[in-house]
Amino acid sequence: MKKILVLSFSFLLCTTHGFSQENNNSVLTIKQIMQADAFVGHLPSSPRWSADSKDIYFNWNPEAAFSDSLYVYNLKNEKSTKVGFETEYALPSFYNTFNTKRTKKIYEKRGDIYMVDVATNKTIQITQTEDYERNAQFIENDTKIAFQKGQNIFSWNIATGATVQLTNFTDVKEKKEHKSEKDDWLYNDQLALFDVLRERKAKADARTEMQKRYKEKELFAIDTDGQSIGNQKISPNGKYVTFITSKRASNKGTTMPHFVTESGYVENENTRSKVGDEQTKYELFVCDLTTEKTYPVILDNLEGLDYIPEYTKDYPDKAYKNDNRIGYISGPIWSADGKYAILDISANDYKDRWIVLLNAEDGTVTNLDHQHDEAWIAGPGIGRGNLGWMPNNKSIWFQSESTGYSHLYTVDVTTKNTKALTSGEYEIYSPYLSKDKTRWYFTANKNHPGDRQFYTMPVQGGKLTALTSMTGNNEVSLSPDERQLAILHSYANKPTELYVQINPIKSKAKPVAKQITNSLTDDFKKYNWRDPEIITFKAADGAEVYARLYQPKATVKNKAAVIFVHGAGYLQNAHKWWSSYFREYMFHNILVDNGYTVLDIDYRGSAGYGSDWRTGIYRHMGGKDLSDQVDGAKLLMDKYGIDQDKVGIYGGSYGGFITLMGMFNEPKTFTAGAAIRSVGDWAAYNHGYTARILNTPVTDSLAYRRSSPIYFADGLQGDLLILHGMIDDNVHFQDMVRLSQRLIELEKKNWEMALYPVERHGFVEPSSWTDEYTRIFNLFNESLLDITLKK
Repeated sequence: MKKILVLSFSFLLCTTHGFSQENNNSVLTIKQIMQADAFVGHLPSSPRWSADSKDIYFNWNPEAAFSDSLYVYNLKNEKSTKVGFETEYALPSFYNTFNTKRTKKIYEKRGDIYMVDVATNKTIQITQTEDYERNAQFIENDTKIAFQKGQNIFSWNIATGATVQLTNFTDVKEKKEHKSEKDDWLYNDQLALFDVLRERKAKADARTEMQKRYKEKELFAIDTDGQSIGNQKISPNGKYVTFITSKRASNKGTTMPHFVTESGYVENENTRSKVGDEQTKYELFVCDLTTEKTYPVILDNLEGLDYIPEYTKDYPDKAYKNDNRIGYISGPIWSADGKYAILDISANDYKDRWIVLLNAEDGTVTNLDHQHDEAWIAGPGIGRGNLGWMPNNKSIWFQSESTGYSHLYTVDVTTKNTKALTSGEYEIYSPYLSKDKTRWYFTANKNHPGDRQFYTMPVQGGKLTALTSMTGNNEVSLSPDERQLAILHSYANKPTELYVQINPIKSKAKPVAKQITNSLTDDFKKYNWRDPEIITFKAADGAEVYARLYQPKATVKNKAAVIFVHGAGYLQNAHKWWSSYFREYMFHNILVDNGYTVLDIDYRGSAGYGSDWRTGIYRHMGGKDLSDQVDGAKLLMDKYGIDQDKVGIYGGSYGGFITLMGMFNEPKTFTAGAAIRSVGDWAAYNHGYTARILNTPVTDSLAYRRSSPIYFADGLQGDLLILHGMIDDNVHFQDMVRLSQRLIELEKKNWEMALYPVERHGFVEPSSWTDEYTRIFNLFNESLLDITLKK
C-alpha cells in the first residue's frame, strides 16, 4: 500500500464502486459477479419425492423472484411447473414414519399430526390445536400414536380416537413450613390450650388427606427440580419415558451494538459468550409409567470416563479438574421389536464417544463401543445419534474413524462383536438402509477426495456399486420405490442443476442422468469459466496436500500469485464440484484474466481427508495449516515461475485468521494479505468450536498463545487489509477492534481496515461484497504489481 489510512472514517465510508473496473483486464467486473444468484442463476435445491414416486418436488426460482418457490417435475410428461399456494398448503409432509407392516404412516405438518392409510391414501388429522405437536411415533404394537405437546407426551388410540396424557412434568414442589424450636413449642402449646384450634386443625387435616387421595388418582407428577428438560422419548411398548435434564450455567455474553437502525438509535444485541465458560450439565432419566417411578441413568461405568488429557503434562503444577465429563446424551434409540435401546454419549471435552446399551428397567448401561481421540472426536456421521438398528434387531450400525477415515461398522449388542462393513482411504457420508433391509445406500469419496458418488452395498458389507457416474458432487434423493434417483449435481465450473436417473440395480437399461432444470443466466453462460486443475504437492513434513490451481495464459502472466484460504477450518474446497465459495471462484477467474496465478489449498484441518488431516491443527492453529500455505507458495515459486516478492494471501473467517498469521509470522513469504471477518484471538471465540481444537484458555493457555494472531502482530511487514462486518455475531467485530489497537500501539503503518455496518458474518448485500472485493483486488494490484489507482 503506497498510501496508508488507519481507521479513518472517511476511508471507511467512501465508495470504491466507481473505480471497480480500473486496471481490470477481464470482461467480468467485480460488481457483476458479486450479484451472486442474480448473475449466476437461482439454483435448485431440496428435492423430495411424492409418495407414489411419480413426481419430484424441489425449490427453485427461475423467474428471479424475491425468494424460491416450490416446483414439481412429473416423470411422465417430463415437465416442471410451479406449485400454487393452495396446492402447496394442502400437500402432505414428505417425511413420514411407518408402522411395522407399512400399512399406515404418520407425519407432522405445521404443528399438527396426521395419519395416512397407505392402501386407500385416506388421511386423518389427529390433532388440530394452536399448540405445536411433534415427534410422533407408533407405540404398543402399532395400536397407538404417541406425540409430544409442550413438554409432555400424549398418546392417541387408533381404534377409539381417545387421547391420553402420559406424562406430567412439573416444577411445583410441596412446600413444608419450617418452624424454629421456639415457634414449634408455641404452636403445640396453643393447640393444647384451645379446643377450637384443635377442632379446626382436625377438620383441615381431614380435608388435606382427602385431597391427597384424589390426587393419587390423577396423573402422577414428574418433578424437574427447576431444570430444563428435553429429548423426551417413549419406548415402543409404551412403558418407559426417558428425558434429559439440563442445568445451564449463567455465563456472561457479549453486547453487540447496531449503528444503522430503523429507529435511528443505537440498538444493542446480546450475543454468545466466549470459550471456557462453564458448560451445561446433562443427566438422563427413565420414568416407568407402570410403577410411576423416576430414576437416573447411571453412567459411572463408561470406559475411560476418568481420562486425564495428555496436554495436561505441559502444566505439571496445575491440577486438572473435570468432575463430570458427560456431554450431550443422544437417544435412546429403540430396536423395532422394543427389546433393546442404545445411547450415543459424547464427552464435554470432545475426546470420547460412548455407544452403550441401556437397561431401562434399572437405568444401567453396558458399553458397546468406545471411541477416543487425544485431539477430538468428529468426522462424517459421528456423534449426535447418527446410528441405527440392523434388520435382526440385535446389532446396531454406526460410523467411526478408528482406522483414520469415517467408515461403517456394526456391533452385536448381545456379544459385543464389532464388524467393519467398509474400509479404505475414503469417507462414508449419510448411510441408510433400503426399505427391504437388504442393502445400504450412501455417498462416498472413494474415487478421489474431491469427487462424491452415490453407492449401494449388501447389508453385511461387500462390494460397493456406484449408482452415479457424473464427476463432481452428486446429492441423491432416492424415490420411495427406490427405482429413481433425483440428483443435485455440479462440477467445478458448472453450478448445481437437478437431474433424474433410473436406479441401475432396479433396471437393465443403461442409466442416463437427465437434466431437468436449466438455471443459469445468459450473462453467466457468456464467459468461459475455468476448470481449475486439482494438484497435489509435498508439504515440508512429507504430507500430500491437495489444492486447486488456476493458471493464466503465458501472454498475460504477471509472475504474481494469490493464495486463497477457505474458511471453517473443517471444510473442503479443492474438490471437483461447484464451490460454496462461488463468489471467490468467480473472483479467481478475474484474477487469472489479469495475469495472476491462484492457488486454493485444502490445508491441514480441512474435511475429506480423514482424521489425521482433520486433527493436524490440534493445539496449534496457525501451525501446519499455515505451513501448508507457505509450502504452497514455495511450489508456486519453484514450479510455476512466481516471483518471491509477488505472493499475496486472502480468506474469510478461518481463512482470515490464517491470513493474519501468515502476514505476522511469514513476512518473507507473503507481501500482501486481505483478512476478512477474521479471528484475531481464539480466546474471544465460541466454546463449541474452539475448545475442541485448543481446549480452554484456562487449562491450555500455551495453545491459545501460539494460535492467536494478536500475540504476533509485531511481525507485520507486508501490506495488510482487514475487512469486517460490524454486526458479526459469529466472529465479533470487537476481535478486530482489539487487534487494531494492538497494531496502533506497535506503531504499524502498513495496514487498513474497512468496516461494513449492516453485515453479519456472512455478508448479504451485493454492495458490501463489491466494495470488499474491489479493495482486495486493488490491494494485490498495488502491493504485488505496483499498480497505483488514479485519483
